[in-house]
Amino acid sequence: MSTKPTSPAASPPPAAPAARAAPVRRPLVLVVDDSDDIRALLGTLLKRSYDVRLAGNGDEAITAAGKLPHPDLVLLDVEMPGKSGHEVCTVLKADSVTAAIPVVFITGRSDPKDEARGFALGAVDYVTKPLSPPIVMARVAAQLALTDQRHQLEQLVAERTRELHDTRAQLIQRLARALSYREGGLSSRAIRVGQYARLIAEAAGARKEVCDLIAQATPLHDIGKLGVPEVVLRSADQYNPHDWEEMRRHCEIGAEIIGEHRDPLLATARTVALTHHERWDGKGYPKGLAGAAIPWAGRVVALADTFEAMTATQRRRQPMSVEEAARAIVGESGKQFDPAIVDAFKKALPKMAAVRKAIRDELAGIHDLDFSAGAPPASRTAATPRPAPKPKPASPSGPKRGPGG
Repeated sequence: MSTKPTSPAASPPPAAPAARAAPVRRPLVLVVDDSDDIRALLGTLLKRSYDVRLAGNGDEAITAAGKLPHPDLVLLDVEMPGKSGHEVCTVLKADSVTAAIPVVFITGRSDPKDEARGFALGAVDYVTKPLSPPIVMARVAAQLALTDQRHQLEQLVAERTRELHDTRAQLIQRLARALSYREGGLSSRAIRVGQYARLIAEAAGARKEVCDLIAQATPLHDIGKLGVPEVVLRSADQYNPHDWEEMRRHCEIGAEIIGEHRDPLLATARTVALTHHERWDGKGYPKGLAGAAIPWAGRVVALADTFEAMTATQRRRQPMSVEEAARAIVGESGKQFDPAIVDAFKKALPKMAAVRKAIRDELAGIHDLDFSAGAPPASRTAATPRPAPKPKPASPSGPKRGPGG
């Protein structure tokens, strides 16, 4: 009986070659001794389990320790011509690159004072001459195991620190979102202001970690409005003198809510909450600070917050265009805003406009949305339940900022 040849299409595809695991690097031990015999002995002994690098004097040892990959352990003779082992250890511990490398001294002395001096210099152990191979191997293995455990612990601490930082950042976002619901549903406002502040800081030349810190802290800049009566929050653009006094308190209330902390993120959040309504010319609040007396983060967020207030939808005001807001802000350089921050704002403006376009508000969630307040009476319809009072004109002292002044 004849059989048809199997179609190539029906044949199973060849198995993909198994991915090779990356080779595990063996620990590297630097052996430093002026004796050729001892270097040869230790080199032969240690090569069974470790990679080995040899040095015959103090200067060679310092150079060898600084080369990549850095050694995981240094076996260091104490008594050598030129630089002694103690001097070499001092140099290694003074250099941040080599300071963490454990040093085990090799010595023919058994004086406790010598050992005490070595430990004071940063050594982790002593091996005495004549050398016993089993003891040398046991001491080296023990110190490398301790080093490995320390590295694992450092990684765990770093991971937990990142998790804690991320948790704090998430809590800040949640608090800012809670405030946005109380203000009326502008749920994306705090996120945008944080991104605006980051872009301005970047354009001003701040380091990445500073830019990240400002972006993460900024969403709490208006958290003090939780302490402002809701009737005042809902009266934006219609404030009487009493309402203004109530609203102006939100900066100090915010600082009180956040509290004083050594943690950089919360400390920055407090600074921003307290100072984002100060003005370069000293006419702001709550302290009337002027110029460089206003913390830099507060100056950055003051401009970012104003841009947001001018370009975002408010309850009774349609947003301004990016171009209109930019002209008004630039006009306040040296008055409301730090001129250097305004220069950074001009550089960052294209990216800020992109953020504004990408992060939109959910208008359905904004309570009491009513643009009829600014429209002529004839344009109102019977469906309008109650005409809102005519909003006050923008303050001549600076661009309109929206709720909070």
